[in-house]
Amino acid sequence: MAVITSCITSSLQPYVPSTENPWNKERVRHVYRRLGYDASKSDIDNGLLISPNELIDQLVDESKDAPALPTPPWADFTYFDYQNMGLDFDDETQANHQELRIVLKNLMLSTGLKARMMMFWSNHFVTRLEDYYTSNHLYEYYATLEQHALGNFKDFTNDVGLTSAMLLYLNGYQNRKNNPNENYARELYELFTLGADNGYTQTDITETAKALTGYNDREHWTAPITFNPNKFDDSVKTIFTQEGNWGYDDVIRILFEEKSPLIATHICRKLYTYFVSPTPNEDIISEMANIFEIDFNISNVLKSLFKSDHFFDSKSIGVQIKSPYDMFMSYLNITRFSIQPDYFEGFQWFTSTLGQTMFEPIDVAGWQGDKDWINSSTLTGRWRILEWVVWHTWENYTEELRTFAKISSDNSNDPYIIAKSIIDRFMPLNLHTTEDYQTATDIFKHDVPENYYEDSIWNLDWDSAPFQVILLLLHLIKIPEFQLK
Repeated sequence: MAVITSCITSSLQPYVPSTENPWNKERVRHVYRRLGYDASKSDIDNGLLISPNELIDQLVDESKDAPALPTPPWADFTYFDYQNMGLDFDDETQANHQELRIVLKNLMLSTGLKARMMMFWSNHFVTRLEDYYTSNHLYEYYATLEQHALGNFKDFTNDVGLTSAMLLYLNGYQNRKNNPNENYARELYELFTLGADNGYTQTDITETAKALTGYNDREHWTAPITFNPNKFDDSVKTIFTQEGNWGYDDVIRILFEEKSPLIATHICRKLYTYFVSPTPNEDIISEMANIFEIDFNISNVLKSLFKSDHFFDSKSIGVQIKSPYDMFMSYLNITRFSIQPDYFEGFQWFTSTLGQTMFEPIDVAGWQGDKDWINSSTLTGRWRILEWVVWHTWENYTEELRTFAKISSDNSNDPYIIAKSIIDRFMPLNLHTTEDYQTATDIFKHDVPENYYEDSIWNLDWDSAPFQVILLLLHLIKIPEFQLK
């Protein structure tokens, strides 16, 4: 079977702008689309004023150094806390889940890479809310993702496995002395660190499961899970040839001592396919792994990738399909249109109908992404839902359409310039032909007499302008390139 190799052949050496590969709006937009959820025109313009290295450092450091999300008052509440306050547990829990969704969606609109990394890691260290349900467990898990999203991967691996959400989802809570459950041990190696059938045996899984026993105590089903030494298997275990009475911390230590090159390669391959191309370039991944293995610093390896010729190669641009959250959040970040609270909350339903429910990856392997996001049903669903969002602006914030067109085109009165400036805000690459832009321009012109354009009578202050922008938006969301990033 032939191995498919990425056609992106540029190196991991730092990108230096040149005549052939200029530092332009297309590449600045590429940075914002991949590191976050797109950007406003002012963000793009400001990005052009600094070097690629400076922009990457700015965006990574901004996310890495951002303050932790506020701790909600319900972070530690259990069933009995709600009961003692006379509150309905189910109603409060559902409200808490929605509150956290809104917090994360707002983060996508403000601190893009941090939000993107939290989504990435939730699709790597997978749990599913429906399997543990309680909001205190959900908060602990997402606070762990936030803490380590751009930090040290070894520490991350250690801490996430001890969250109550993970102990419940992958059966660590059921893994006890004389009654081992191997589920977490298997996924720790197969999905979280090494990759399937890569550097471990069934014996390693069996022995590791014994070392992970003891996390079996909690007062009731909504309480945190704690360690009970009486339920720990204190026998001698052999894990990757190391022998001893190993426990949880020893498992992580031994794993990173014995298998660092494999771990680094597995994680860098996932980072590459997430941020660059769904088709891996094993040479670049190997170079990334060499950097990552030094100290497993997530920020450092990402900076090496994001600053590289490879990342800025023209063949890297527009080769990924947007996830549902990518599509909606980038639309809002580009337009900066206002949105009513109930509509913003409704994005949870919108994305779910398109296959991406926050806190609910499809299985332990997570969403596979890219081409899996698109089929005949979800494509038409994307069009219809975005049409609702577009009409929402027309019905509630009409003047923002005019403002958007003025900002995009620098208040031009040339319909071709206006249409092209708006389209280029959304597309990773220029449309294929001038005719494609002319078709969009003709739609934008609507029924305004042609001589009004020819004689410069018409401008964006005309009463018809907001509706003309609506027509253009309804057209561009169906252009195939709109689905790419």
